[in-house]
Amino acid sequence: MQGTFHWLRIQTFCYATEKEELIHDTMAELIGNDEFDCDVSESEHGNRLIVFKKEMTKQKEFVPLFTNLGKSVADKIISDIDRRIDDDCVFYLRLDKQKAVQGEYKVAHHGDVISITGKVASHPAKKEIAVKNMIEFLNSLTFTEN
Repeated sequence: MQGTFHWLRIQTFCYATEKEELIHDTMAELIGNDEFDCDVSESEHGNRLIVFKKEMTKQKEFVPLFTNLGKSVADKIISDIDRRIDDDCVFYLRLDKQKAVQGEYKVAHHGDVISITGKVASHPAKKEIAVKNMIEFLNSLTFTEN
């Protein structure tokens, strides 16, 4: 099977007002392991800021991630797939971080998110082919929830 993405990046921020362990565990739960980078930085106000990020390049990593998101998120992605993949075949998804901490994955339209961005594999590299490949990938997944 052809890989779905050339690369996929998952990233979120842990602000000084948030519990680092909770955000770390949420990220680990989402990607299925705790093998990701944690970069400590400083926010614009001088507070501690941690960036959790993971870059994936293998199909065996993509499947668990999207399976963990669940059928309702997959259906939401499919329903507005044309807005989620740009002309350069890059896929964009933002998940509500506060809902994710509670164990529920929901698509978000605000700033406090876990962002998922990836270059969808398509040959030739055209948006229509990337959209088709992404839909096929999502429809091929087996979910344990309703």
